[in-house]
This record gives sequence, structure tokens and C-alpha cells, in this order.
Amino acid sequence: MLQIPMWKRVLIWATCALALLLAMPNLFYERVERHNDAASLIEAGQSTAQIEADKAGWPSFMPSFLVNLGLDLRGGAHLLAEVRVSDVYADRIDSMWPVVRDRLAQERATVGAVRRMPSDDAGELRVRVGTTGATEQAASIVRELAQPTQSLTGFTQARDLDVRVEGEDIVVTLSEAERLATDERTMRLSLEIIRRRVDEAGTREPTIQRQGSDRILIQVPGIGSAEELKALIGTTARLTFHPVINVTSNPDEIPGPRQVIYPSMDDPGTYYVLDQTPVVTGEQLVDAQPGMDQNNRPAVNFRFNPAGGRAFGLYTAENIGNPFAIVLDGEVVSAPVIQSHIPGGSGIITGRFTVEETSRLAVLLRAGALPAEMDFLEERTVGPELGQDSIDAGRIAAIVAMVAVLAFMLASYGAFGVIANIALLLNISMIFALLSLIGATLTLPGIAGIVLTIGMAVDATVLIFERIREEMRTAKGPARAIELGYEKALSAILDANITTFITALILFAMGSGPVRGFAVTLGLGILTSVFTALLVTKLMIVIYFERARPKTLVI
Repeated sequence: MLQIPMWKRVLIWATCALALLLAMPNLFYERVERHNDAASLIEAGQSTAQIEADKAGWPSFMPSFLVNLGLDLRGGAHLLAEVRVSDVYADRIDSMWPVVRDRLAQERATVGAVRRMPSDDAGELRVRVGTTGATEQAASIVRELAQPTQSLTGFTQARDLDVRVEGEDIVVTLSEAERLATDERTMRLSLEIIRRRVDEAGTREPTIQRQGSDRILIQVPGIGSAEELKALIGTTARLTFHPVINVTSNPDEIPGPRQVIYPSMDDPGTYYVLDQTPVVTGEQLVDAQPGMDQNNRPAVNFRFNPAGGRAFGLYTAENIGNPFAIVLDGEVVSAPVIQSHIPGGSGIITGRFTVEETSRLAVLLRAGALPAEMDFLEERTVGPELGQDSIDAGRIAAIVAMVAVLAFMLASYGAFGVIANIALLLNISMIFALLSLIGATLTLPGIAGIVLTIGMAVDATVLIFERIREEMRTAKGPARAIELGYEKALSAILDANITTFITALILFAMGSGPVRGFAVTLGLGILTSVFTALLVTKLMIVIYFERARPKTLVI
């Protein structure tokens, strides 16, 4: 008998109703988007009359999930950046000098005085010892400092340092294995920091992914321009704290060995000669928040992790009365005199900041310093007008496809075509409901996937209806014809949709960006099409048959 249990009927209709409810906010996109933004601001502690009005623009008891619009639909900024991974080699080798110096100093009686020699290559460290003939012995001591190279999967047999002797100099460089591991760590860290900075700025669904060995693709929908995006992610926000050696007004003054000269941010014409090796760095920061100083001027409060706090506390305890420079991206923000021991590892950065600048600086510091500078090879700004044109074109394509399919099904199958059309509309609602629920990003290829789904969605229904027609010719009665039609069409429907779904999975796994967007909508469309064809249409046909009790089926 052609029967569907009550519990299954309730479950099918409940699923359809839930899909319509979840898809509904997309019909009021701007209103719901303002509501979501206002809710986020209120949660963060901001509240104005306009924010409250925006939040009240959509009922709180209604779902507020939305399909995120991609760069090609919403407009935004596109950047392709190249990371200077070689800069990391120089920083790493530079940090080795105090370690090498201290280790050789322990053998001063044998190797003599230790000096760092100038080098044309920033990626190598040249050291010379005072005792003639002790160079090889000193090189052996330095080789003991080498550690196993740490890759992303663990430690390897390779060592991280290459130590060789050239004449009277000991030359220390990173090994090839260490350089490759460093490149990988640098790219991973750069990706993570860029993602954190973009997320901190509150943008929606950015695309941040690696391209090649040293490039990063950044696409951020909804941001004003490529320059704005560069200002957010292109700054290294490298915060360091250095002992002050001298203050001068001569920018051409030649600093001593292992010293640097930086200009003052607040006092033009003033330059600070600093010890090149910082006491603590911004990498040891755990928090940074905009605030006000004692004079009620915008400032940034910061806090170190335990290791940074200990180093900061020890230095301030031993250097009371000495100036201490806070350096941000090669400029001295301030150089206060240490008045007392500062335990706890917290402090404040003051300067000629605006409120907006302190907020942006706090975002950059919280996200961490980029491990290396970046060169922007490609930058584009997609205007919202172009995005709106894409939305309009996609909407027209979807409407034309849907109207054509609806008209064809109605003309081909009559009353059964009406059932197929209702199932198709429910199918589209389910696609948008799922996209909204998972927070997917809709792009132009995604719209193409939906348009393709509209055409494909009726395939299963056509197979079922044609099977029912064939069974009616054998005079087995309407109820038996419907039941056999669904049973015999099942294998063909599953074969066709499983193979297409596998294709969508491959596209998602192997593709990137727009290709993935197409794969997501296609895959979800296949799932919802099978559901509506096998369950929703059957339930509607059963309800029709139970009420009309037709002797034959006009199909």
C-alpha cells in the first residue's frame, strides 16, 4: 500500500518549514546585516541610539543567519603579497651572536678575545678569535651550539647551523634544512597573523591563503580599498624595548658596533643611539588595549607573558635612573627614565596618537608582529557597484532558469508538474538555509552552482514521473504505479547524484576560492535535490492520492 507513517510526514514538513525559516533572513539582507552588526557592537560594550535602532530592525526571536557575499558580489580589496623570508635568516643569525660570544668567552684562556667581524651577507655571522691558530678549535666549540632542525612534524637528523672556517674567520650560517623549515614556519606564522589582524578588524569571511612558496593571497569583502587593507596588514608593528646609549641631533652620526640609531616619533630632530639587541620584544606581548594616560591622552596599555615580564622586571630593577627606549617599527615612541622596579610585566605606550591610531596599534600588537616584511605584487579594489551588477546578473540568470524549468514541468506533467515545482522552490530554500547555517560565502561561481542546481533538481523528479507513466501502462493501478515508480527510479537517481557529488567533493578538495564556492553550492544542491525528489514529492503525491482517490493518473 502507498502509505507514509505520520512521524515521517511530520519530520518532512518540519524540515521544509525549518528551511524556509532559516532562508528567510536573506530576503531582508541589509536589515538583518545591520541587526547582526549592532548586536556585535552592543556585546562589545558600545551602544548608541542608532545602534539600538539597527538592532531592533529585526526581531530577536527570528534566526539571523545570512549567506556571506564574496569579494566579487560585495566589493572589497584583493592583495597578493610576497613575504621576504630571507629577512628571517638575518634576524636569526643576528640573534646567535650573543650566544656564540658568551660560549667562546668561557674558553677565553684558550681562544682569546672574541670579535664580530663585518659581513656583506646579512645571513651570515663572522667571528674572529684573538689567539692565532685557535680558529679551528673555536669553530668546533661553536658547532656544539647547533641543534636538530625542527620541522612542522618534529625534529630531524639535520642540524640547524653550518659552521665553517674561512681564513681567520669563523662563519656561521643556517643550514639548508633549517632554511626550508624556517621558510615554512615563516609562511605559517604570516598567514596566522594576517588572519588575526583581519578578524580583529571585524571584516566578514576573508579569503587568506598561501600561493606558491612565499606568496599570500588576501581577499577581504566589504573593505573600502586596497590601501586600507595594506594599512591593516602591511605594518609589521614590531615593538621592541632597548637600552639607550646616547641622544643626538645628528642623524648621520655613526653608531658604535652592535648599536643602531632611530629617530624620535614625537620630537623631530632628535635621534636615539640604542643597543641593537632588545631586552624584550613585542612577540612576548599577550595583550594590548587602547586607553588613556595620566594626562587623559590616547595611549596603549600592554602586558607581557611571564618570560617577558621577568626580563622586563629584571632590567628595570638593575637600571633605575637610566633611559629605556620603546621602539615601534624603527621609531622611538618614548624613552622614559626608569624610576623604579616595574614588576608584573605591564606598561603603557604614550605618544602623539589619536584615538583611532591607538585602536589600530592595539589591534596590530595583539595580533603579533609579522615575522618578515611583505612586498605587494598585486592589488585591486572591487567597487560595490560592480558587485551589485554581479548580484543583479546572477539574480536574472536564476530567475530565468527557474521560470523556464517551472514552465516546462507544468507543461509536461500537469498537476504533477505543480508538485515538482513546489519541491523545486523548497529545494532552493534549503540550499540557502544550509549556506546561511554554515556561514558559507557566496560568489559568482556559487550563483552558477545554484543556477545549475535548478536545472538538475528536476532530473530526479523527471525520472520518477516517467517511471510512474510506464507503470500506469501495465494497468497495475495508480497506487501501485506510484510505489513502483519511486522504487525503480531510486537506483538511477542515486547513481547520477552520487557521481556528481563525488565530482563536487573533488572540486572542493583540489580547487580554491571560486572553484570551492561552486563545489559547495553544487554539493548542497545535490543533497537537497535528492531529499525533495524522493521524500517531499512523494509525500505530496500521497496526500493528493488519499484525498482525490483517482482511478487513473493524468501525468
